[in-house]
Amino acid sequence: MNGYVLDVTRLTSRIGRGALTGIDRVEAAYLGHFLAQEVPLFGLLATGFGQALLTKRGCGHLADLAAGRAEVPPLPKWAQIFARTKPRQSRLRVALALRPDMIALRPSWLVANMFGMIPKGCVYLNVGHSNLSLPVLKAAAQAGLHPTVLIHDTIPLDYPQFARAGSAQPFAEKISATALWASKVVHISQDARAKTEAHFAKAGRVPPGITAHLGVDMPRPTQLPAPISPVRPYFIALGTVEPRKNLKMLLDIWQGFGPDAPQLLILGNKGWAEPALFDQIAQLQARGAVQHIENLPDGAVAHLLQGAIALLFPTFAEGFGLPPLEAAGLGTRVVAADLPVLRETCGAFPVYLAPTDSYSWMETIKTLSRNHNAGQVAGEKQALPLWADHFKAVLTQLS
Repeated sequence: MNGYVLDVTRLTSRIGRGALTGIDRVEAAYLGHFLAQEVPLFGLLATGFGQALLTKRGCGHLADLAAGRAEVPPLPKWAQIFARTKPRQSRLRVALALRPDMIALRPSWLVANMFGMIPKGCVYLNVGHSNLSLPVLKAAAQAGLHPTVLIHDTIPLDYPQFARAGSAQPFAEKISATALWASKVVHISQDARAKTEAHFAKAGRVPPGITAHLGVDMPRPTQLPAPISPVRPYFIALGTVEPRKNLKMLLDIWQGFGPDAPQLLILGNKGWAEPALFDQIAQLQARGAVQHIENLPDGAVAHLLQGAIALLFPTFAEGFGLPPLEAAGLGTRVVAADLPVLRETCGAFPVYLAPTDSYSWMETIKTLSRNHNAGQVAGEKQALPLWADHFKAVLTQLS
């Protein structure tokens, strides 16, 4: 193995936008792993102004920026005029910060020219879905870089009602490009693999696959930032606020509870959703029944999880499902949607309920509310999958 070219476009786009979540964390984990190894590493990112190729030192600088260990410098005035919108300004700020460690910056249509600068036999890895396109994968394959793609899920194709409008077709193009040009595909669960390979078959080719559960990093619980301080027992819903997470059902349940009921803490940033969902959250928050808290540090999330009656996870669809594993790792009760992928990853730890059975969810919440010790965990902690096992399963099959 001559080294790796890790696509860091997704991670770059998250800088300055709060705590990393979901797919961002996976890209950060891969970046951290390669930086810790004595292995050649390059970074590829789509900047909005072309494709940039980073040195390993540049990849380390990017990791520091993403983790908040370094600050992105402000844009000079000329750049503010050039990049008029905030997204373009954000991408340009990061690109300028990394400029000293760029091997090359080329228009996207010249990405093949940049790949020619990399030793043949390296592996191009895209684990974040961003910058996953036919031109990039084709250029990597033709340059002898063994394109390898991690597909997290196929939710935009399987459940278009839970995806942003207009996202299904671009995602289908990513799947088609991967089917055509990927040397290997990494799947994060057997359930996700079955769904993904069904779409590959429709596209005409099923690339060789590797199944490896993601690692789960358990942060050490830390003190809560002011003014967050739950005043009575509470349940937690953890994840981005969007229709797929089925928070509407939980909000409807809390709508019918009295003032003495436990609170529902919603920990997660606002995603896309109808305004009515956010209006309902605001109404319940005004009553004190619900708290919606965004951009919490990982340690504060762990603190709240550790003291919760239970994590409620009624999601309609997942590729892996990190929140129930994080709660189980702390020993906190989990009530989860009865999905094959969650049974695969979480085993017998959660109480499983159909995501459409609101009556069973309500009764389970009431039962747990009557029979709990505030701040006490459920019992034994669940052993969590390790990143070391994930990388061993994946990288040994790429060598």
